[in-house]
Amino acid sequence: MREETVVALSGLTTLRLGGPARRLVVAETEDEVVSVVREADAAGEPLLVMGGGSNLVVADEGFDGTVLRVATHATTRVAAAPLAEHALQLEAGVDWDHAVELAVHEGYAGVEALSGIPGLVGATPVQNIGAYGQDVSQTIAWARALDRTTGDVVLLDNAACGFAYRDSVFKGSDRYVVLSVAFSLERSRMGAPVRYAELARRLGVEVGDRAPAVAVRAAVLALRREKGMVLDPADHDTWSAGSFFINPVLPAPEAARLIPEDAPRWPEPDGRVKTSAAWLIEHSGFGKGYGHGAARLSDKHILALTNRGGASTEELLALARELRDGVLAGFGITLVPEPVLVGCTL
Repeated sequence: MREETVVALSGLTTLRLGGPARRLVVAETEDEVVSVVREADAAGEPLLVMGGGSNLVVADEGFDGTVLRVATHATTRVAAAPLAEHALQLEAGVDWDHAVELAVHEGYAGVEALSGIPGLVGATPVQNIGAYGQDVSQTIAWARALDRTTGDVVLLDNAACGFAYRDSVFKGSDRYVVLSVAFSLERSRMGAPVRYAELARRLGVEVGDRAPAVAVRAAVLALRREKGMVLDPADHDTWSAGSFFINPVLPAPEAARLIPEDAPRWPEPDGRVKTSAAWLIEHSGFGKGYGHGAARLSDKHILALTNRGGASTEELLALARELRDGVLAGFGITLVPEPVLVGCTL
C-alpha cells in the first residue's frame, strides 16, 4: 500500500481535470482496500474510491479527504464445460480492456463488443457499461463488495445488482465498494450474436449473426478509434470521460410527443423508447468541435466533451450546461450526465 499527500487528481483522470486530493492511498490487495474504507468510515473521513479515472469529473477545488485508488489485479480462470459459469473472476483493479482481451484470447464469448472501454473491472457493474449491442449485465454472475453500512463483505448476484440501462444498485450511492466481479461467459471462439447494425456492417454479417470473437474485438476497437474513444495521450479527442450524456429513455407517449419522426428510436422491452443524445445535441445546433475555449466537443464524436489542453473543470461544465439547456429548449428533454461528478454539479 502506498500513501501520498496533496496529489493532483488531474493526473489520475482521463479528462486531465481536477484539483488536489488531500490524501491518496493506493491499495494493491483486497484486504488493503477493505482496511482503508473501514478506517476512513470509522474516522468520518470523506472517501473517494477511484479506479481508472475514466468516468469522473472532479471539481477544480479537488477533494478534501482520502482518495482510494484500487490497484488489485488478481485474475482467476475456471476450466470450462461448454457453458462455464464464473469463467472469469476478476478483482476490481484489473484493467477492463485487458480483461476483454484475456476472455477473447482464451476462447470466451460475451464481452468482445465491450473492447476498448477505458476503466477498471470494478467500475463495470456500477455503470452497467455497454456498447455495440452488449451490456456488461448480460454476463455478470455476481459482484463481491464491501457494504459500508455494515462493514461486511457481501456477494450480490445478478438480480441483486439491480441492473438497468447504465444503472445499478451501486450507482449514485456510496454504500458498496466493488471488490471483484465474476463473469459467466460462453466457451466459444465465435462471439455472441451481433446486435448492433454499425458493427454488423463493419464485420460483413447480418444483425443476429455471429462472427469470430477476435474479429468482433478488432472491429470494435477500430470503430472506437475512429470516434476518439480509445485512450491516446497524443490525441486530445480522447481526453474525455467518454460519452458525457446518457441516451434518454422516455415513456412511449412522451417520446411520441417530444422525439421527431426522423430521430433515432429504439423500443425498449418495457414499452419505453430510447433515443440518441448525440442526435439531440447535433440537432440543437451543436456540431463536432463546438466550444469556446479549451473545453470543446470532440472532433470525432459529438457525445464526448474534451479537454483540448489547459481546460478547467468549470469550463467543461459550462459547455455541458450549454448543451443540456439547448436540448431542453429545442426538444423538452433533459439530458443526464453519465460520469460521476465529484465536488461539482451540472
